[in-house]
Amino acid sequence: MKFYLSSFKLGTRSKDLVRLMEPSKKIGYVPNAGDYTNVDVEHRNKVNNSDMAELMSLGLDVQCLDLKDYFGQTDKLRKKIDELGALFFRGGNTFILRQAMRASGFEVIFEELLKRDDFVYSGYSAGICILGTDLKVLQSVDDPIDMPYERLKDTIWEGLGYLDYMILPHYKSDHPESAAVDKLVEYCQLNGIPFKAMSDGEVIVIE
Repeated sequence: MKFYLSSFKLGTRSKDLVRLMEPSKKIGYVPNAGDYTNVDVEHRNKVNNSDMAELMSLGLDVQCLDLKDYFGQTDKLRKKIDELGALFFRGGNTFILRQAMRASGFEVIFEELLKRDDFVYSGYSAGICILGTDLKVLQSVDDPIDMPYERLKDTIWEGLGYLDYMILPHYKSDHPESAAVDKLVEYCQLNGIPFKAMSDGEVIVIE
């Protein structure tokens, strides 16, 4: 699997996302990091629509892939993902996204996708923080006890474990969480936690 990891939105290397997806143009937009319990639905929809519009502007065929529609139906989700060439995970709450990945079985499918060289994992903020191993470091910026899904009531502290370091997005950026990320960087430095701080606009491409 290939990776397009942006600190915020598409970042400054969007042409690379299109290049990584060749020849496939179908991408699934995963909105679940925005499933807060007391979510402002209008704002959430605005973010989702804006994100999808940006992906469409690249000439991609964008389909909303809400993991809630696949809770308890891993095989159904696997078949849907097989129709796509990439997934794009929006930002929001990393712990909520992790819950949705478990309830839908995406965490299992992710391990299968790692063996493919024709699929792209992409996203920003929470959508890329999830790739680390230990999510505990994020609890000062993301609420770990927001449980919007009835079937899950325990915090999942383990990330997907693809990266052996934590990504800390919005570093030194014009973003509401930037000051909190400064403190996270200091915490990781003091405690010997491997990390990479990313400023908004910055993108990591792994291929």
